[in-house]
Amino acid sequence: MSQLRNIALTVQELEEGEYYWILMEATERPVEDALPYLPIEAAVDPYFSYANALVAGVAAMRRMFGKEGPRL
Repeated sequence: MSQLRNIALTVQELEEGEYYWILMEATERPVEDALPYLPIEAAVDPYFSYANALVAGVAAMRRMFGKEGPRL
C-alpha cells in the first residue's frame, strides 16, 4: 500500500471576522528541528466563522484526496 502524505489543515483569520482554510504539505527539509509546511490549496473566499472554514477545509481535503486519504 502506498504511503500517506503529511497534510495539515489550518484556519487563519486574515481580516477580522474573515476566516480562510489552508491545506499544507510537509516538506522533507527540517528547519531547526521543525518540519516546514508549504501551502497546496486555500480558500479563495472568506467564511464568517472559524467552524465553517474548518468544515469547508475538511470537505476540500476529501474532494482532493478521496476516501483513501492523501497517498503518494
